[in-house]
Amino acid sequence: MEKTKPKFGIKEIACLGMFIALAYAVMALSKLIPVNIAGFLTFDFKDFVIAICGFLFGAIPAVIVSIIVSLIEMVTISSTGPIGLLMNVLSTCAFVVPAALFYRQRRKFSNAVIGLVLGIVCMAVVMILWNWLITPLYMGVPRETVVSMLLPVFLPFNLIKGAINAAVTLLIYNPIVTALRKANLVPQSSAKGPKKKGLTLGVTLVSIFVIISLVLVVLAWTGII
Repeated sequence: MEKTKPKFGIKEIACLGMFIALAYAVMALSKLIPVNIAGFLTFDFKDFVIAICGFLFGAIPAVIVSIIVSLIEMVTISSTGPIGLLMNVLSTCAFVVPAALFYRQRRKFSNAVIGLVLGIVCMAVVMILWNWLITPLYMGVPRETVVSMLLPVFLPFNLIKGAINAAVTLLIYNPIVTALRKANLVPQSSAKGPKKKGLTLGVTLVSIFVIISLVLVVLAWTGII
């Protein structure tokens, strides 16, 4: 088990800046996806970028990245104002913080998977609560209308979004971290990942299968296919 905490210097700050830029780019590209649920819920896949940041640097840097990206989004391309900012930060942090905290207790592949599953569940629960509180005010509809949407709409939406972000995290974490280490931007680690080629291939195939399956579910849900 690793006991040392990351020391933040110029390289680490540069990495956080890179994650902020990448998360913003992914968020902006997500806006181009012509899919929405119930007329106003859209998928945002920046969480996998911030999850990787959390795995590398911890929960607090990931929260900082989430807040900065959401602030930039609010003042550039978002039309939802402070409410959208709040919901963005809550959603991302509910997903990323449990995953990062659990993984960094002992840095091994199984803990990354368990942490991501915890993050999916936590995000789904937190967003049900906050949609119940905030959405009636934001949408100008009776709370009873939102209550009727919590289980059939908000719950599956957040579970699907979280699962896609988790699958992408598992799919690209090793390549991204390997590249960062080769560039000497992050230190070598004793974290135990899927070292065997067969296991690595299995993780890749399962992640791709999950992503494709959930994309098809979303397309069917919205009536596109």
